[in-house]
Amino acid sequence: MTTLHPTIVSVQGVSKRFVMHKDKSIKERLVNAAKPKHADEFWALRDIDIDVEAGSTVGLVGHNGSGKSTLLKVVGGIIQPTTGHVLRRGRMAALLELGAGFHPDLTGRENVYLNAAILGLSRSETERHFDAIIGFSGIEDFIDTQVKFYSSGMYVRLAFSVAVHVDPDLLLVDEVLAVGDEPFQRKCMDKIAEFQSEGRTIILVSHSAEQVGALCDRVVVLHAGEIQHDGDPANGLRILRAGYEADRKQSVVAETEPTAGGVPEYYLRAAETVISNSARDEVTIQLEVEINDPQPSWGVGLSIETSLGMKLYSMTTFESSVALPNTRGRHRLSVVIPDLRLGAGQYLVNVGLGDQAGRTFHRVAGATSFESPRDDVGHGLIRLSPRFQVSEGLHG
Repeated sequence: MTTLHPTIVSVQGVSKRFVMHKDKSIKERLVNAAKPKHADEFWALRDIDIDVEAGSTVGLVGHNGSGKSTLLKVVGGIIQPTTGHVLRRGRMAALLELGAGFHPDLTGRENVYLNAAILGLSRSETERHFDAIIGFSGIEDFIDTQVKFYSSGMYVRLAFSVAVHVDPDLLLVDEVLAVGDEPFQRKCMDKIAEFQSEGRTIILVSHSAEQVGALCDRVVVLHAGEIQHDGDPANGLRILRAGYEADRKQSVVAETEPTAGGVPEYYLRAAETVISNSARDEVTIQLEVEINDPQPSWGVGLSIETSLGMKLYSMTTFESSVALPNTRGRHRLSVVIPDLRLGAGQYLVNVGLGDQAGRTFHRVAGATSFESPRDDVGHGLIRLSPRFQVSEGLHG
């Protein structure tokens, strides 16, 4: 028997237009009022249709400027669409901007009551939840301090704590979970997991593919205000990474083009990675180096990092006994990394050419990339092959 979940949010034919004025002052607007084209139209959203079922966790992802935060604000009623409309049901709590709903001249205590009232709680309900709100935020010592003296992390702690204690049916979250220390982020993730187990609905905007993949059962990929994908999280994140990869390749091509002053002594012409999908995955990094002015010594440096910039590994050929070519012309080099044990995701390879004295001839960040497959048990930055053993029942 199939259980039907009611729709808690229905976005129907929503488009949002912004007008960007070129005039920098009111005087310029008046002077140029009769002149055409002193304002540009920008459509942040175009004909968006989304129905969100109760109990689901939906991730909105996309490049910067794709319209995901605008869509979340339209869903939350913060801004009105140019065309179309949004239907919602139940109590909603929104964490859309750092400090939204807070007054800087009020204390943390006063802002708890203010923010809770904005989110629909009565004063008696706020008083009932007050100790739990402050306890969750962990800023008891600063609760009677004006919030204009709070750090960004303290803002988020208090705002998130209020939002999750107003008993929302729908929680909207826009990137604020990226602020705050690691223990508090972990506490937020635990609270969201608790909400999911209780059947509440969450719409989340995040640049963290790992966070979206771990939390969401549905992913909507936006590009230039339009929906590219709506459905399976794994496919959605693959489409998102493909878009990032296309942008990265464009920037790398521009970076590897010779400048007007000519090419340096050693120049990286091209880089490519090939991953073999076997029982023991290995990555081959293929480089094409142009030597224009041979020097007494030169070497290659490589580093591997996540798409968020976390460095996982680095090495140079100076640490090995490899003999590199050192004659004019173009040369092909390969670096083979056997038995890859990285978790699923996109990884970037940075390449640098230099000498032992510390000179850098040419360096390209994100010169190539590769995607580690996901066919093992578990999640994380590393891949393991756990074996499970079940013992016989114990008799007391």
